[in-house]
Amino acid sequence: MSSNQVDSKEKKILNSMFWRSHLTFLAFNMVKMEANGFTLTMAPAIEEIYKDDPEGKKAAYQRHQSFFNTHAVPFSFIAGLSYALEKQNKETPNFDPEVINSLKVSLMGPTAGMFDSLFFNGLRIIAAGIGIGLGSQGNLLGALLFILLYGVTQSIAKYYMLNWGYNYGTTFIDQVFSSGLMKALTKATAILGLMMTGALTASMVNVPLNWTISINGANLVIQDVLNSIFPGLLSIILVFIMVRLIKKGVRPSYLIFGILAFGLLGALIKIF
Repeated sequence: MSSNQVDSKEKKILNSMFWRSHLTFLAFNMVKMEANGFTLTMAPAIEEIYKDDPEGKKAAYQRHQSFFNTHAVPFSFIAGLSYALEKQNKETPNFDPEVINSLKVSLMGPTAGMFDSLFFNGLRIIAAGIGIGLGSQGNLLGALLFILLYGVTQSIAKYYMLNWGYNYGTTFIDQVFSSGLMKALTKATAILGLMMTGALTASMVNVPLNWTISINGANLVIQDVLNSIFPGLLSIILVFIMVRLIKKGVRPSYLIFGILAFGLLGALIKIF
């Protein structure tokens, strides 16, 4: 792919975005996760691109407040791509801005898994092993080497990936759409999302029903009966109830406190 020529103004914007990208988890929350950090990272680009278009600027800020979550390193790459797409959105009359969010959604899942394995589950363990080995001997270099090997390398990677995302952004999108890859990628992402939701439900959602019925001196454990019919049935029911309530406009924070209160009440009366 050919590379876009970056002028001094764009280089200044990219540098500002690079430093802001270190605030990935700014105002992180369970509703939008990294959306606030991503919006802050995109701010220099949005301010420049839409400086004469208040409505366009407002729409861009709202666009990047959508749910977003990935590893901190590809976070920068996706920000660079978004910068290129926002610029194209401003310059191209028939450009559909929904493409920007579609691209973010398509990339954040696969990149999160890839870079979590590389940095969090790989490099972090190696750096920690070296650091702990030196630290256990009272050597201050243990902490410094951990920061250098794990923290600084991520920062360097973020810088290059931000620039790559911007430089190859428009040509990357052109090739994706001309080849029909976007349609296949969108479908694959939807399937992957459903698989991840199912896996997370099975592994992380647990309703420990502690309810025993005594019948003619025999104890019947309701949880065992339900598991024999459909393992994890209560967990799935709970998830569907939560999804239904969210679709009706109930705030996730209310649901969290509701589950907490229900769990405490159930534990008090010895159902859980």
